[in-house]
Amino acid sequence: MANHASAKKRVRRNDKRKLINTARKSRIRTFLKKVELAIAAGDATQAQQALQSVQPELQRAVSKGLWHKNTAARKLSRLSARVKAI
Repeated sequence: MANHASAKKRVRRNDKRKLINTARKSRIRTFLKKVELAIAAGDATQAQQALQSVQPELQRAVSKGLWHKNTAARKLSRLSARVKAI
């Protein structure tokens, strides 16, 4: 357990950040799921709209340090290829 004031503060900060990061990850998964469902349904316009809405979310995840930039780029590339194939 933390004994110093700075270590206690760090524990508090980590707990707050964990909640925020968990919420962000959940939000990203929700946006990705919308794209997946539109692709599965074969709805090209809905899939394109969902893809456009997921792009800024993924970029925000990269800028906040949740995802590596190459991971986000790979996800976007694969999703856009699947949407284009509809």
